[in-house]
Amino acid sequence: MEAQEYIESGILELYVYGLLSEKENLEIAELAKKNPEVDQEIISIEKAIVALSSSFSPFHSVANFEKIKARLELKHGKVVEMKPTSVWSQYVGWAAAVLLLLGLGYQTLELTKTKEAIATVGTEKNKIQRDYAFLDQQNKETEKNLTIVRDIKNTGVTLGGQAVSPTSFAKVYWNKDTKTTYIDAAGLPKPPKGMVYQVWALKLSPVLTPTSIGLLSDFEGNSQKIFAVDRTNEAEAFGITLEPAGGSLTPTMTQLYTLGKV
Repeated sequence: MEAQEYIESGILELYVYGLLSEKENLEIAELAKKNPEVDQEIISIEKAIVALSSSFSPFHSVANFEKIKARLELKHGKVVEMKPTSVWSQYVGWAAAVLLLLGLGYQTLELTKTKEAIATVGTEKNKIQRDYAFLDQQNKETEKNLTIVRDIKNTGVTLGGQAVSPTSFAKVYWNKDTKTTYIDAAGLPKPPKGMVYQVWALKLSPVLTPTSIGLLSDFEGNSQKIFAVDRTNEAEAFGITLEPAGGSLTPTMTQLYTLGKV
């Protein structure tokens, strides 16, 4: 905690009132030795306490009265001598001051606890709002993906694993009317660092002609692993290869992970 935070928190008042634990008292004392600002604040609080307590029981000594009389040059006339204030009245004043200070200390402590509780509630509220926003976004993505899967106008093409990764699989959802194309890549392993999956629309005859229709970027960040790629005008098959980041002009056939005919 910084010096200014100690000053504003109210803990220095509790230190002066003697309401802190021994450990906390030692901590404040050490801080005061090292930080003049904190030390000065403690001195100011102590002066304020002395001033407050003195106001409850002012003490007028005979010596002080003689000095005042001399300053006013009251050389003649009968003067009624002032008697010192009784010790009992002084004790009553001090007791009242201590009770008041204890009350102020208790209120300061309760105020600090209330501020901390409010801060905790605020933090929890912000977390709930973030969690709700995340779940709401996830729900919207799920609804969108279900719409893609359930659309009877989409042609579903299953892509099976190839030699480099026999257990891999994927699925293409291709609307031949609108040309929109989506890839369900949940069956692909996480790509190595610096690599990316690239999707190809393939014409098989008269010669094999691959056309890149997009990259499966931010693979790890896409929790549902459904990606929208470029519109596909025509295709007889689809394939997915693993390429260097940024993609390749032609597919690396030795890194062909999945392949399937329309």
